[in-house]
Amino acid sequence: MKQFFLTMLALVVCVTAGAQSADKLYSEGKALYDAKNYTAAVPKLKAAAEKGHKKAQYRLGRCYDKGHGVEENDAQAFKWYSKSAAQEYAKAEYAVGKCYKDGKGVEKDRKKAVTWFSKAAKQDNADGQFALGKSYLKGKGIAADEKKAKSWLVKAVKNPKGGDDILAKLRKDAAAGDEDAKKILSLVK
Repeated sequence: MKQFFLTMLALVVCVTAGAQSADKLYSEGKALYDAKNYTAAVPKLKAAAEKGHKKAQYRLGRCYDKGHGVEENDAQAFKWYSKSAAQEYAKAEYAVGKCYKDGKGVEKDRKKAVTWFSKAAKQDNADGQFALGKSYLKGKGIAADEKKAKSWLVKAVKNPKGGDDILAKLRKDAAAGDEDAKKILSLVK
């Protein structure tokens, strides 16, 4: 019995150490990524991602999506975004939706895009809220519904995490003559 408990304790210590090292690898990789030292960031992010770290998986997806430190690869971006989204990481859920919307790394599917935008939006992700609102507004992947569109678009622009950026981009696009941006601005006033 004593041997069993020692084995279990050793297992717990190993699992905890593995989780800590994934967190450490992610922190180091993120710091390098934020410093735009992508080539050095990728190996650390990849090691943490392979250990199941959802934020590292998302950030590694971004590296493949944007060609940061690796050759741009839409299929790899989608793969890593999907692993992170499966762990309910809102930024990754939005990214998976965008991949489906644009057909990047996966076959284009507006209904699946809306499903993922909805998951991100319900977790208070401003980009997900905005994308879901636009989907309702345009009736792409979901039945058009201006009331639901307005509700999600207002949530997006009022979201303290990203709403100001969305509103600034809308204003810029509207000033450049973008009719969709003008319509959205009229809805969110």
